[in-house]
Amino acid sequence: MAEAGLLGADGIKRCSWGNSAPDYVEYHDTEWGVPLHGDEELYERLCLESFQSGLSWITILRKRESFRKAFAGFLPEKVAVFTDDDVSRLMEDASIVRNRAKILAAINNARAIAELDGSLDELLWSFAPARQKRPRTMGDVPAITDESKAMAKELKKRGFVFLGPTTCYALMQATGMVDDHVKDCFRAA
Repeated sequence: MAEAGLLGADGIKRCSWGNSAPDYVEYHDTEWGVPLHGDEELYERLCLESFQSGLSWITILRKRESFRKAFAGFLPEKVAVFTDDDVSRLMEDASIVRNRAKILAAINNARAIAELDGSLDELLWSFAPARQKRPRTMGDVPAITDESKAMAKELKKRGFVFLGPTTCYALMQATGMVDDHVKDCFRAA
């Protein structure tokens, strides 16, 4: 029996959350679960996942372009040199999520990237599981895994903040390190 909510208004079977709003349809169909590489690209996703913590992902999606403008296109080398004036500017910017701890985390994490002995891409992708069982339903999708716990622990050791195991797993899903499209979703390979 197919999971309720899989069939979208357009007649396409998706993970149920992918049919819940037009913004989600686009994100689900073109980005979520697609392997993503590149330090800048992964830094952006790392920041967005951190900003999402405690909020709805659709809030972050709808503010994504504003985040990009506010955080210098998520270029880690530019964000790493943000000052207290930049923090004040960001705290006054209603087009993004104005959470001081999350803003400071984005700046801190840009600085941590500069201290890496390799690339952010290599570090993050080193935690991608070699094998994964496709979830049958959304209820089968975990919130954390051994790999996301290990990623969070290593990132913390390297000076990254605001990236616990749940946020790391969401990052892994969003960037295709794991593929949690449910069995009947058209994106399931």
